[in-house]
Amino acid sequence: MPAKPVRRLLPFAALAAATALVLSACSAPSSGSDGELVWSIEGANLSAGHMDPQVSQLDVSGMVQRAVLDSLVFQEADGSFTPWLAKKWDVSPDSTEYTFTLRDDVTFTDGEKFDAAAVKANFDRIVDPDTASAQAASMLGADFYKGTEVIDDHTVKVTFTQPYAPFLQAASTPQLGFYSPAVLKESADKLKAGGPGITVGTGPFELTEYTPDQELVYTRNDDYAWGPHGEKAPKVETLRVEIQPEASVRTGVVTSGEADLASNIPPNLAKDLGDGVTVDSIEYPGLPYSLYLNEKYGVFADEKVRQAFARGVDIDAAVEEIYFGQFPRAWSILGSTTPGYDASLEGSWPFDPAAANALLDEAGWTARDADGIRMKDGKRLSVRWIAWTPVPDDRAALANAIQSDLKAIGFEVERDVLEPGVYNEQYEPKTFDLTDWGFSGVDPDLLRAHLHTDGFQNASQVSDPAIDALLEQAVATSDQEQRNALYTELQQWNAQYTAIVPLYSPSAITAVGERVGGLQYDLYGRPLFYDVTVG
Repeated sequence: MPAKPVRRLLPFAALAAATALVLSACSAPSSGSDGELVWSIEGANLSAGHMDPQVSQLDVSGMVQRAVLDSLVFQEADGSFTPWLAKKWDVSPDSTEYTFTLRDDVTFTDGEKFDAAAVKANFDRIVDPDTASAQAASMLGADFYKGTEVIDDHTVKVTFTQPYAPFLQAASTPQLGFYSPAVLKESADKLKAGGPGITVGTGPFELTEYTPDQELVYTRNDDYAWGPHGEKAPKVETLRVEIQPEASVRTGVVTSGEADLASNIPPNLAKDLGDGVTVDSIEYPGLPYSLYLNEKYGVFADEKVRQAFARGVDIDAAVEEIYFGQFPRAWSILGSTTPGYDASLEGSWPFDPAAANALLDEAGWTARDADGIRMKDGKRLSVRWIAWTPVPDDRAALANAIQSDLKAIGFEVERDVLEPGVYNEQYEPKTFDLTDWGFSGVDPDLLRAHLHTDGFQNASQVSDPAIDALLEQAVATSDQEQRNALYTELQQWNAQYTAIVPLYSPSAITAVGERVGGLQYDLYGRPLFYDVTVG
């Protein structure tokens, strides 16, 4: 008979060893280890120019292209680094120079050699203004990046203008993974759209078919022999990635056996997947799913209004009800699995409508219109929230709860769900009051992108020399205790200033069918397929 369903909440420290359980079944296996693995993902915006992790800021880009793009180093669950495309490395005492000795047996799937020149070509491409990279360029140090020097064919030195402590972590990600130099020379302008012969790396798979908004097909790289833990060519011949934006469809195909695993399963569906399906849940490190209050556009210029907004939402109740206890309510702008997390903030700003009302009264929003919305100088206390399509049902429900709670204190929130192009038209000039997202990352330097005056994701438009100085000091400090102290100060500042309102810490929830064995995950909860079998 089918095995009973299994749910596993995988702790941060156990990720490197996390493997999906192999469950027994009555029927004979439908495929051997050389067969096809079918992976259902959300993937709705890949076709909108997000096939290139060196340019895209969407997590899904790095998630799927990890199959193609290898990195210099691999980050283990304990935070340490393992050799990968680099055999070893040396860091200068002031953390301004990183010298890598590269493997000499690595080739791209188009036959090009991986060498120091390939590293330089990729890194220089990322920081080239014409590439228009934001996240990857920031991870590569942005203005701190001085250049990459080819010492010899298999030795390369990356230099920064100031100490840059997060570089090894950045160098472990697909955002700083490597494309074939031939692609960069001949087809770099096509990488955002991606496809066979374009998305070419050294990874365990090669992208051989791509139908936008439908599927990606990766075929085993039989020559692969340089995985971070000695992995060779994958056991499965084909990794078929089905793009299925509807969560109910993803759960349906994994339950029926049409797919072997499915990612981004919402908690309300994960609890009812039935026999023969394993559910793996891994809390993302990084910045929790949050609301970003734009202080340079409208009423959020007033700190009391921002504070009232945060205190006027019953986050605990909404998160518990919508996410069934699977996702913890967030108290800080760093998630609890992120190094430097300040646990002292837990419980420090609870739902308090009385305090919220008092703050709004102090801010001068004392009159009310016929709808009960607060008024000041003839204007309603109304803000506009722009959201990026598609919006999953759980986040739509959360938005409804937030709007309802705030309406009760006379605070109107109008929400516009926009297609990506229209969203960007309003995001770039910052013509909105608030927006929302979560941002995964192991190093707390990700806060620099969100809170520095020049941060590429500074949706709140914070511009404070003291905050800039803290962020700059933290990125230049190698001592982890000193860095943690600086990030603690930043978290406590935000809890008072309220530029960002953290809501919950999401998990990567993956549903795994009973045919699958040997599945592993990286620190972000993204599946790794080196040792996967189907049978």
